[in-house]
Amino acid sequence: MALLLQLRTVTGLRGKADRIAKAVFRGLSFYTRVLENCEDEARFDETFRWPVASNIDGNEILEIQVFNYSKVFTNRLIGTFQMVLQKVVEEGQVEVTDTLIDDNNSAIQTSISIEIRYQALDGTVGAWNDKEFLETRSVHSEADGTHPLETDSLLSSHRQGLDISPGKSNQPSAERSFRRAGKGVFSAMKLGKTRPSKDDHRKQDEPAVLEAEDLDRKALLQGLEPDTISLASVTAVTTNVSNKRSKPDIKMEPSAGRPMDYQVSITIIEARQLVGLNMDPVVCVEVGEEKKYTSMKESTNCPYYNEYFVFDFHVPPDVMFDKIIKLSVIHSKNLLRSGTLVGSFKMDVGTVYTQPEHQFYHKWAILSDPEDLTAGLKGYLKCDIAVVGKGDNIKTPHKANETEEDDIEGNLLLPDGVPPERQWARFYIKIYRAEGLPRMNTSIMANVKKALIGENKDLVDPYVQVVFAGQKGKTSIQKSSYEPLWNEQIIFTEMFPPLCRRIKIQIRDSDKVNDVAIGTHFIDLRKISNEGDKGFLPTFGPAWVNMYGSTRNYTLMDEHQELNEGLGEGVSFRARLLMSLAVEILDTTNPEINSSTEVQVEQATSVADNCTGKMEEFFLFGAFLEATMIDRKIGDKPINFEVTIGNYGNQIDGMSKPILRRKKEGGDGNEEESELLQNSSEDEGDEDGEMVSVSSSQPMKPLVTDRNYFHLPYFEKKPCIYIKSWWQDQRCRLYNANIMDKIADKLEEGLNDVQEMIKTEKPHPERRLRGVLEELSSGCLHFVTLADKDQHHSSRTRLDRERLKSCMRELENMGQQATTLRSQVKKNTMKDKLKLVQNFLQKLRFLADEPQHTIPDVFIWMMSNNKRIAYARVPSKDILYSIVDEEMGKDCAKVKTIFLKLPGKRGFGPAGWTVQAKMEIYLWLGLNKQRKDFLSGLPCGFEEKKTARGQNLASFPPISLLYTKKQVFQLRAHMYQARSLFAADSSGLSDPFARVFFISQSQCTEVLNETLCPTWDQLLVFDNVELYGEAHEMRDDPPIIVIEIYDQDTVGKADFMGRTFAKPVVKMSDEQYCPPRFPPQLEYYQIYRGNSTAGDLLAAFELLQIGPGGKSDLPPIDGPTDMDRGPILPVPLGIRPVLSKYRVEVLFWGLRDLKRVNLAQVDRPRVDIECAGRGVQSALIQNYKKNPNFSTLVKWFEVDLPENELLHPPLNIRVVDCRAFGRYTLVGSHAVSSLRKFIYRPPDKKAQHWNMTAKHFNGYLAMTNKAHRSRPTGEIVVNMEPEVPIKKMETMVKLEASEEEKERKKKKKKGGGGGGEEVEEEEPDDSMLDWWSKYFASIETMKEQLRQQEAAAAEAEEKEEMEMAEEIKLDDSPMKGSKAQAKNKEKFKAPKDDKRKKQQSVPEFPEKKNKPRIDELKVFNKELETEFDSFEDWLHTFNLLRGKIGDNDDNATEEERIVGRFKGSICVYKMPLPDDITKEAGYDPNFGMFQGIPSNDPINVLVRVYVVRATDLHPADINGKADPYIAIKLGKTDIKDKENYISKQLNPVFGKSFDIEATFPMESMLTVAVYDWDLVGTDDLIGETKIDLENRYYSKHRATCGVSQTYSIHGYNIWRDPMKPSQILSKLCKDGKVDGPHYGPGGRVKVANRVFTGPTEIEDENGQKKQTDEHLALAVLRHWEDIPWAGCKLVPEHVETRPLLNPDKPGIEQGRLEMWVDMFPMDMPAPGPAIDISPRKPKKYELRVIVWNTDEVILEDDDYFTGEKSSDIFVRGWLKGQQEDKQDTDVHYHSLTGEGNFNWRYIFPFDYLMAEEKIVISKKESMFSWDETEYKIPARLTLQVWDADHFSADDFLGAIELDLNRFPRGAKTSKQCSLEMVTNEAELPMISIFKQKRVKGWWPFVARDENDELEVTGKVEAELHLLTAEEAEKSPAGLARNEPDPLEKPNRPDTSFIWFLNPLKSIKYLICTRYKWLIIKIVLALLLLVMVALFLYSMPGYMVKKLLGA
Repeated sequence: MALLLQLRTVTGLRGKADRIAKAVFRGLSFYTRVLENCEDEARFDETFRWPVASNIDGNEILEIQVFNYSKVFTNRLIGTFQMVLQKVVEEGQVEVTDTLIDDNNSAIQTSISIEIRYQALDGTVGAWNDKEFLETRSVHSEADGTHPLETDSLLSSHRQGLDISPGKSNQPSAERSFRRAGKGVFSAMKLGKTRPSKDDHRKQDEPAVLEAEDLDRKALLQGLEPDTISLASVTAVTTNVSNKRSKPDIKMEPSAGRPMDYQVSITIIEARQLVGLNMDPVVCVEVGEEKKYTSMKESTNCPYYNEYFVFDFHVPPDVMFDKIIKLSVIHSKNLLRSGTLVGSFKMDVGTVYTQPEHQFYHKWAILSDPEDLTAGLKGYLKCDIAVVGKGDNIKTPHKANETEEDDIEGNLLLPDGVPPERQWARFYIKIYRAEGLPRMNTSIMANVKKALIGENKDLVDPYVQVVFAGQKGKTSIQKSSYEPLWNEQIIFTEMFPPLCRRIKIQIRDSDKVNDVAIGTHFIDLRKISNEGDKGFLPTFGPAWVNMYGSTRNYTLMDEHQELNEGLGEGVSFRARLLMSLAVEILDTTNPEINSSTEVQVEQATSVADNCTGKMEEFFLFGAFLEATMIDRKIGDKPINFEVTIGNYGNQIDGMSKPILRRKKEGGDGNEEESELLQNSSEDEGDEDGEMVSVSSSQPMKPLVTDRNYFHLPYFEKKPCIYIKSWWQDQRCRLYNANIMDKIADKLEEGLNDVQEMIKTEKPHPERRLRGVLEELSSGCLHFVTLADKDQHHSSRTRLDRERLKSCMRELENMGQQATTLRSQVKKNTMKDKLKLVQNFLQKLRFLADEPQHTIPDVFIWMMSNNKRIAYARVPSKDILYSIVDEEMGKDCAKVKTIFLKLPGKRGFGPAGWTVQAKMEIYLWLGLNKQRKDFLSGLPCGFEEKKTARGQNLASFPPISLLYTKKQVFQLRAHMYQARSLFAADSSGLSDPFARVFFISQSQCTEVLNETLCPTWDQLLVFDNVELYGEAHEMRDDPPIIVIEIYDQDTVGKADFMGRTFAKPVVKMSDEQYCPPRFPPQLEYYQIYRGNSTAGDLLAAFELLQIGPGGKSDLPPIDGPTDMDRGPILPVPLGIRPVLSKYRVEVLFWGLRDLKRVNLAQVDRPRVDIECAGRGVQSALIQNYKKNPNFSTLVKWFEVDLPENELLHPPLNIRVVDCRAFGRYTLVGSHAVSSLRKFIYRPPDKKAQHWNMTAKHFNGYLAMTNKAHRSRPTGEIVVNMEPEVPIKKMETMVKLEASEEEKERKKKKKKGGGGGGEEVEEEEPDDSMLDWWSKYFASIETMKEQLRQQEAAAAEAEEKEEMEMAEEIKLDDSPMKGSKAQAKNKEKFKAPKDDKRKKQQSVPEFPEKKNKPRIDELKVFNKELETEFDSFEDWLHTFNLLRGKIGDNDDNATEEERIVGRFKGSICVYKMPLPDDITKEAGYDPNFGMFQGIPSNDPINVLVRVYVVRATDLHPADINGKADPYIAIKLGKTDIKDKENYISKQLNPVFGKSFDIEATFPMESMLTVAVYDWDLVGTDDLIGETKIDLENRYYSKHRATCGVSQTYSIHGYNIWRDPMKPSQILSKLCKDGKVDGPHYGPGGRVKVANRVFTGPTEIEDENGQKKQTDEHLALAVLRHWEDIPWAGCKLVPEHVETRPLLNPDKPGIEQGRLEMWVDMFPMDMPAPGPAIDISPRKPKKYELRVIVWNTDEVILEDDDYFTGEKSSDIFVRGWLKGQQEDKQDTDVHYHSLTGEGNFNWRYIFPFDYLMAEEKIVISKKESMFSWDETEYKIPARLTLQVWDADHFSADDFLGAIELDLNRFPRGAKTSKQCSLEMVTNEAELPMISIFKQKRVKGWWPFVARDENDELEVTGKVEAELHLLTAEEAEKSPAGLARNEPDPLEKPNRPDTSFIWFLNPLKSIKYLICTRYKWLIIKIVLALLLLVMVALFLYSMPGYMVKKLLGA
């Protein structure tokens, strides 16, 4: 549907002016081009096309405005024309001529003539031509009635004159520029990009683009705020771009499928709330196939492990991210039995990798039992999981004492957005059928079988295997079938949402030997579900999925088998599978539910044939316009090209029998016909029934282009192919994806523009960004209207409907956000907003990816000798035709340049980088019935050649095109220079030359030897370039130029170094060669080598048409003719850059770490510096070993450099070794690719304020002497008041406590001036504090600041989202700990913290730990270098490289190529310098710009290395631990601290300092390594870190010894530096030529124009006060960066965290080391002794626990006799980690009420670290251990209540675990003691035994009942008493009830006697109480029984007596 407007003329204009017109419909406006100097008539003749999505309503209005155009001022409106579209809607076509009306609605003389056409939605008629406006009207009316394909309006004769392709008039010319790859440095291709700044006076049809400055003026005149202007809206003036070419993709190499290094590190910290009684848990960690186990913890439900595991992998990313991480807790596993599973948790590696920082840190995994769905959770497991790829660095959050209360629910191990309560769900994957399978068996056997038995079978036995979340399910095997039918469903039961993102579906071939994959497809669950509140569960299909893989010919050993497994890009269609997926959430309460999670396979109902859409006939047409750059290896045999779509068109290995075409809708069911034998269809009325597909071109022999490449002679005759195929019609899926893709492409292009503008410092990039956002929001809203009309097909699946809804929601939302963002884009918020917009781009790309496939992709294969050589794969959606422009594929009906590549693994590495062939190909794919327009996008001027039978049929596709029109051009390639090229020779340099390809010609530049930055300065002229087609099309869409860079080798062929593309600027013969387009400008093109960038090329290209006058009309090639360069033409004058004179000064300092060259050591090196052909050499170093520094420090040379800094050539540094007999050897080289940071710009006189110029100066602050510049007058007072303290969440540390407060507190301690303030309950005296107190306090502060930054960032984001509508402006960079954040944070605390939060005004917060105010140091969680810019403030380090870069990315790290380092600096400035700099006082002309530089003579230094601790070391031993020790190397000193290794620790605390004497510069690289001690064999290196001490020593940041926070002369915070603060300050002032310091009265000091205040007294050890200026001096030092001119941040007292690296595993961190280095020159007074940082010794304590009584203990036993419930109670207790030392009370027998009396004392001695709140245990890990291992575990007391049994095992009844630092106060009475005390800890007041010392009370015992609910199983009255070892010695107590201090015996009631000790008593008790009557009855019965027995016994005798009468 579209509305077309042809604006013809405007007549009756007054005066003479430039005219422009604007047409508006539905808010979308188009501009015409500007007609210059029109008088009476303006003839526009332009066509505009509005694609419309919903039908036009008759009362909508079209408006046209005509303006007088002005470059500077606002355009003046002449008049307006408005038209209601009713007539247009009714008639479809209207011509109008009418007058315009002015502002006052009165008619004016001027009239306008237009024609309007409206085409309603009607799928059968294709698009039309503008030329059809009225001439072809009659044809059309007939056409509408008759068969749609019979119009002759499309015969090519009609099309010859066509010059504008419909609807393209609205796209600005930027459309033409290529999409760039990634974020290229400069545009990868600026192909015909409009350059806004120079294009004022465009030719007639160019857009009138305004200059940025004009805009500003214009804006001001209109009263607009410059902040609201957006570029794009102003420049959206139309151009006629024929747009027949689409953009090539510049990156070549497939990156998928290539293996990489990965490391998965998992720390299992502890488990809690495990379900089960008294268990011995072990955790099993499984990643993929590998398993590791933790140690076993005995009888505990909350084991503490803290064990670290590392898994290393070397696999492709896809394989890695699908691996499952499974954590399972197993109960009582031992050697003999595998144990029982308590619960498990699984997640795939990909989920972890997508987390921020690629890690979960300290999160709780929820354990569930997969065997029992109805059970709830089985416990929690706390762990850290991190996945590191090569080059990722993981920021470990700081691992100091982990005191945070564990809020389990708030820290679950789940990605954001996953609910904590996950339910079980069933995933039903239904597999219906497959088709198009390849044969998977050699046909020899089959032929034998056929001969013998006569059976003809399909050679494949397929089945489908589905893998999900670590489980596999498979369907049955369908024997011998290419079209198997399964109708089965595979059911997985998994938690929902699952933490595994992909389902892998694989068709496999069953085989007796081994099954192989036929094809693999992955379904990404994120794409088929949506978790939002309007989201939907995963659903899919029923839909076909296409599978791609290796080529279809079966071989026994398929080299591309991996492609079938889903690794890498498939190179051929394999099969398609019909399947669907549904998810059902289980109701676990339902009793019928099957609770197992085994995979089940069941039969499923089949689906109707038409459920996936109606079968439609599709038509694919392709034309090969060019095939060049064919690799010479295949150039000798004839070559042809084959195009396939699915199996259609595949002639060699498509099918072993023809594809059965699905039934035609009308036909009867049996009428299936085979497609390749399709001659039976004459009776159908389809006039292309004759058409047999032609899918490959004729074989041709290639011709030679040059040494490397051949080309095919496709000159005027271009071969074509066409294929008919049948697919289900699901085009709307692809259409929607295309619309989104186009929005995304436009956005990406806009973002690249913006980045380019920022990079090249063009003015106002923010305006372009606003324009980009405008385009985005209009694009999004447009999508919503277009997608809304989607009719509801019967074949739409649920996923189609849901996706459409969610895409519409997302895009609508995105459109609104873009609009709000646009209004917030200001110059200063630019960077942040740019990031947000990039997120939009990712989101769009994600949404556009359609999960349900439809038409398979198109493959183009180059065949030689019937063998497949190279291929290209074109997604079918990119070439799909639609009548709505936006829905059309981006390459449909366009000429696309594609590069063919080798299949599979062969395409990796250098082989894959050489182009196999470059093709210009035209493709069109659409419904056969819409085929009418399939040739419309070809370059015009051809005749069609058809096969014999299609001769007279209009729409029959041609078999080749014969071009009758051709244009002749001359191409001029101005190759100026390249930079940062790839090192291809072993010397680390290359001998580069460039080869330029255009059409079928190629030329080379000259070879420049030994350089990575060649300046060729050469013009290559290609004469007689013949291009086929119409002239005007060439102008806008010239073919692309390919430039390849090679390295010339003396032997063998040249090595490929990289490639880039360009589009030339075209001049037709009737155009002038004049600005703005000519001469073209040099531009940078990004060079790619595979996927990686490999430098930039600076060049310009112009394509000049040779007119009828021949070459004489071309602009002359004028330029200096270089006689000495022979026939080489230099780049002409107008194009080469304008040069001016610069001076380059070089500071030569020294060379370091030079490696051997050809086994010989470097002895007499020299440095050569070269830039743009000029250069300078350093002095020779006479003896490198003795002194590697240069004798002459500064040299200079003059050179001509371009005015434009972006075009500056690189500067090359080379080091050569001067050997005997005048030989030189190259040691290594370095190219400084950008001189920008070394350019010195003299300060501007106008800039009065110091910090304005400071910006420009960064690099030279130290070197230049800035005294002459004007100073700001007046003083600035810097008040050193304390800042608002950062509020701690847990700890109580005050930041920046100022001196006065300290003094005040000290007075308070002495009792003086205590005032009314309450003294803190315990004020630790200084003797208790040590360096570690300071360290831990600092870590708390660091964590707090990180938390605040996060909170502030989150707050800022939230604020933005909340107030997106209103404009809010947030501060750019939140300062750490700023007050704003203190406020911000309030909201962001977790609820649990609010409880403990006190008001800000309270100076001390009496929180849980009352920490004193401690002086702190700065803990950097990274290296010091990153914080201080590598200390390169004036001395830079340049790495010297040598050796060629490896070809495969794996092993070629830059590290390995470094052969040494050059230290020095460069300063570049324009000549001449202003006088005042050279006339300054103390200016030394020898040093030029490098004034005030220290001498570089050798200097002796004392280096003191402090190593605090290491964290997360990589395990080195089999047991998953390491025995680390430190090794330090500096020059010849090598310290190995082997005897102090720390056993079995991955987080060792070293706490050591080492003193080393060193001489700079010989010994300046310090290596600190951590080794693993081994009893046998050599010790292994775990990791090492290197520190360049020299740069630190000389840096003006003063990194020799950190400046501490306060100055004190004794105690833990003693001043370490031999120089006092005042001495340091005066030295700094002197060196920086700063006025000061002037100390004034009242604690003031003035430096330059700043005044600092501070305290002036200091207290010595004896408490005596002394006056001192040190505090003041220190205040200045801590704010030295505020001092004008000379200021910079000084390094504070600190601990830095350095990553440990191992050369064997480059790029992957092996742990981190916390350390710092002090350096003291030996010629100064010696420093004091090193600070003692040795690890704190744990303090010995004794915990005495008295168990007094128990109550309400549940009764377990039934009495033998009485059946009464009773329990034999005893209580067991131990301290966590010391289960071996558990202690039991005696047994209280036969308690009938659950009451027990014990009076029993346990005694637990333990070692405790107060600062870390951990108990320290040393014990041997096993009987085989060599030494004891130290464990640190939390201090927790466990008490358990048991029921004693004599013969069976005792029964566990309940337990309680008390964390001795934080446990609830015991209840006063047994009644008050409840379950709350365990479950509701957060609400209750907590106490610490370390503070209270003695606690008594009642606590509940708890256990879980059958339903996993906690219940109270008893209560215990206990008393806890904590004593230090000394106190315990003074007042000893006995165990149990023993002496000393015995406890009295418990008074137990009678019932607790033991029956066998007191039998009478117990019999009496039994008889008396209950069994009296029972016993009487039994006795009576017995008597009766005896009587009967006697009777029976004596009766017979008696009878006999009687009878016999005896």
